[in-house]
Amino acid sequence: MGKLIQRQKIRYRIRKKVAGTAVKPRLAVFRSNAEIYAQLIDDDNGVTLVASSSRDKDIAAQKVTKTEKSKMVGAAIALKAKALGLETCVFDRGGNLYHGRVKSVADGAREGGLQF
Repeated sequence: MGKLIQRQKIRYRIRKKVAGTAVKPRLAVFRSNAEIYAQLIDDDNGVTLVASSSRDKDIAAQKVTKTEKSKMVGAAIALKAKALGLETCVFDRGGNLYHGRVKSVADGAREGGLQF
């Protein structure tokens, strides 16, 4: 079985349990080889409330490691969520291990004030 198919199965398994609402959105993390993306999603209405990524101008300008950029992405999404009045969310690791860059996003969001 290919790595992508295996990861897709894990994603489906996670999504069976994890769903976001308008009050408690889902913090979905997508990790590519070069970048990392995070969004707060309201699954009831199927809309993305807030999004942040390592491609944002202020984060991309930093000359730091990918893990440190991931932490900045987490902090940025927490800041945007606070502006919308969101305090809590559920974490969706997107089939990746909760380790490294995915964990950094979570840590950055927690430090920014999001609870999950």
